Amino acid sequence: MHERLVATGVSRRAALATLYSPLVDRRSSLGCLFEVLETLVLTLIIFFVIQTFIAQPYQVQQQSMERTLEPGQYVLVDKLTPRWDDYGRGDIVVFNPPKTWTTENTPFIKRVIGLPGDTVEVKDDGLVYVNGVAIEEPYTYKNAEGVAEPTEVGDQTRWVVPEGELFVMGDHRQRSADSRVFGTIPIGNVIGRAFLRYWPISTFGIIQTPTYPDLQPTPTP
Repeated sequence: MHERLVATGVSRRAALATLYSPLVDRRSSLGCLFEVLETLVLTLIIFFVIQTFIAQPYQVQQQSMERTLEPGQYVLVDKLTPRWDDYGRGDIVVFNPPKTWTTENTPFIKRVIGLPGDTVEVKDDGLVYVNGVAIEEPYTYKNAEGVAEPTEVGDQTRWVVPEGELFVMGDHRQRSADSRVFGTIPIGNVIGRAFLRYWPISTFGIIQTPTYPDLQPTPTP
């Protein structure tokens, strides 16, 4: 009798396990699905916040920054620190070009040459002058002979940068549409400061910002 009771108890437990197992498995599957969806949503939120407020990748599509940046390379643009650290001379910035110049939505990438209050001038010697001082520009495009191409302009050769705007130029001056043709740009049009070249991996590195020791800081109004 004892053996029969034991056997009967085992059979009942097995039956109960069979009865409730599908429900447990179903709940477990739903729990896993919920966790996956929760992770995806959280990832999308983090991605959105980073891209909107912190940093965003951009692909260089123009020749205007050769040889500093080549077409097809990818850069990371800092959108956070400019909120408290103003753009400076030599910074490479990504910005939306004036709507009067192009109807495309492709951002431009150029180098800041003039800050608010600066006077920028291009003279017959092909050099760029800021506040009357010829600036050294080792980053400008050099031809096959290693000679830097001169900076050329049209009818206008002198600009005074208004408050709240920047004067920008590409490093490859003869392939760049910049402030020489469409004027200064509002700082509000600037998306951010390019600080890292990350693709192709062979070009990975921090983008260096030059200094202009002969220039005095622009006085604060």
